[in-house]
Amino acid sequence: MSTHLPTADLRDPDSADRTARLREALLTAGFTADGLLELLGAPAYAALARSETVPALRATRGEGPLSTLVRLFLLQRPVPYDRAAAALPVADCLADGWLVRDGDEVRASVDVRPYGGPDGQDWWIVSDLGCAVGGAGGIRAAEEAAGVDRAQLVLGVGGASTTLAGLMVRTPVAKVLDLGTGSGIQALHASVYATEVTATDLNPRALRIAGLTLALSGAPAADLREGSLFEPVAEADSPAGHDGATYDLIVSNPPFVISPGARLTYRDGGMGGDDLCRTIVQQAAGHLNDGGYCQLLANWQHVEGEDWRDRLRSWVPRGCDAWIVQREVQDVTQYAELWLRDAGDHRAGPEEYAARYDAWLEEFEARKTKAVGFGWITLRKSGAEEPSITIEEWPHPVEQPLGAAVIGHFERQDYLRATDDAALLAGHFRLADEVVQEQVGLPGAEDPEHVVLRQNRGMRRATKVDTVGAGFAGVCDGSLPAGRILDAIAQLVGEDPVLLRDRTPDAIRTLVEQGFLEPVAAGTD
Repeated sequence: MSTHLPTADLRDPDSADRTARLREALLTAGFTADGLLELLGAPAYAALARSETVPALRATRGEGPLSTLVRLFLLQRPVPYDRAAAALPVADCLADGWLVRDGDEVRASVDVRPYGGPDGQDWWIVSDLGCAVGGAGGIRAAEEAAGVDRAQLVLGVGGASTTLAGLMVRTPVAKVLDLGTGSGIQALHASVYATEVTATDLNPRALRIAGLTLALSGAPAADLREGSLFEPVAEADSPAGHDGATYDLIVSNPPFVISPGARLTYRDGGMGGDDLCRTIVQQAAGHLNDGGYCQLLANWQHVEGEDWRDRLRSWVPRGCDAWIVQREVQDVTQYAELWLRDAGDHRAGPEEYAARYDAWLEEFEARKTKAVGFGWITLRKSGAEEPSITIEEWPHPVEQPLGAAVIGHFERQDYLRATDDAALLAGHFRLADEVVQEQVGLPGAEDPEHVVLRQNRGMRRATKVDTVGAGFAGVCDGSLPAGRILDAIAQLVGEDPVLLRDRTPDAIRTLVEQGFLEPVAAGTD
């Protein structure tokens, strides 16, 4: 059974009106993220995310409009025409290709998934049938359902796309570039605070689906351009009337998988090793306005005899600050198995699977790759002669969204870069919100073995401090300069205040850099 994408002409007023009526019907029926959870219940909702559809099918046996929409667009089951007509403007949906009629039944041509925006918006993400979270059967089944070659399939909402959306810097800007837009999730988020959004993709099918996502969600249309990486927005290739070479924010959830070959457009970059991610990072500076950010998810190789941090540091372009966080590392066997399953190769015959598995390991051996890291890369075009490059490993839980934490990180880097030790001791600080102190030691001991400061927001960092560090952080409320606080602590613990002032700035810098302490104006309480 083959299907085609909706044929709605997003520039035609009549088609736009029909899309608006479809959106209104979805809202009226409660076909939203909250509505789904209420209808299905938490167990069935969670099972759907694991591609298990039986609980959701049981929960939608009723005749209500919401059950009908779930069966049509999420479970991709045909429903009787009359039942669909009670939930949707069926004539409109057939005219624009959202639905296809088969005798007395209708079926969906695409997956339409409710998605909650950052400010409570009700949005819908369009993707190929079976290609969103909860699509049963994996890529092989999705290829059959969509009726297109798997290389051109367009995925919907997944963990990577929601992670990047949570990382996105959310300040009002003029221009945003969504590089490799896929189903348009990042462009949809950017539409909230950007005057102009440009979205690119090598796959023309993805551009079509991204346009549908924006239109169905009631967001402004994006400037959709076909091509690889930055080619669609290069000066020489820009259409007349576009100056679009530089942006205030570039976001990208690229095809970052390090694989032998490029079988699947949505995940395989087609360049050797981690060259695709490196190329995006290195070329981004030329497309950023001063002060602009580039944020992307990436994979990188852990090469034998090479520190992975040095590898990533070499990617950072001149004039850019960087914050790179490694969230996970997999050895090459784990990594190969993950993406073989993603492609449905584990369902192939044993000999075919073994051959493909061997090809992955052969590629890694040739590149001396022993493991693959996954994480986030954020660049900021600061123009600094001595850029701040922070590369760290943090596999622990964080609190999304992190956009404000990203801005805060670079603001603190600016402060520390411009502040020498004398100015630091003259500065005022306050303990960040929701930082707690933990004392760890044996029961009954007079003093703890160590003291830990722990954040309950943002990155949720934890750091060990000594008695002076704990006392200093606890007193910081913005009212006194750091030097006077240290003098008072020196008196309490019987230390030479001059020596304490000499040895403490590094510890203060660490607490500021990691967000435990915030610089404030003098006298702030």
